[in-house]
Amino acid sequence: MDFATIYKLFPTEGDCIAYLEQVRWHGKPTCPYCQSARTSPVPDENRHHCNNCNTTFSVTVATIFHRTHLPLQKWFVALAIVLNAKKGVSALQLSRDLAVDKNTAWYLAMRIRKAMVDSAQRNLLEGVVEMDETYIGGKPRKGGNKGEPRKPGRGTSKSPVVGLIERGGDVKCEVVQSRKLSARTLNALVRKHVDTGKSVMITDEWSGYM
Repeated sequence: MDFATIYKLFPTEGDCIAYLEQVRWHGKPTCPYCQSARTSPVPDENRHHCNNCNTTFSVTVATIFHRTHLPLQKWFVALAIVLNAKKGVSALQLSRDLAVDKNTAWYLAMRIRKAMVDSAQRNLLEGVVEMDETYIGGKPRKGGNKGEPRKPGRGTSKSPVVGLIERGGDVKCEVVQSRKLSARTLNALVRKHVDTGKSVMITDEWSGYM
């Protein structure tokens, strides 16, 4: 989404909040503190009151926008800049694009990047999920390197790549940087990319998947 579209769709703070409420709550505000749906809007404020725990809250609670004094419109523009940048964006460039100081721009970029790797912010695979691995690096030359096993994959110095696919849904793929694929590594990858409480895993018979 480009800047012009953001300014057109979200010209005011109220428009930004209405959009976040629709995305997060789908029209049914839920208290972020006790998870109760017994809430009511606070008159003349972009906040809600929880009739269960007697607290007030806004849609930004427990998000990267919480306790920020920067207009949400600028947050939306910052998100577009960071997500669309192919080679990253510096704090100085971000500060110029948003007309904010360098420290504010750095703070925005750090919070956005942290949210991008936060498991609570990611969409996890669920349902029937298939998982398999392959090894990348080309076939060993005839004769091989000294001490290099002449194998197509496991047990060589090739890089293992693990793929997970939700049937009818998204695909996740990750290179195992340590070049060592183990049951512990596979377990960590599953918990990183799959909602284990809502999924059935399909794998081959390699013992590492047990």
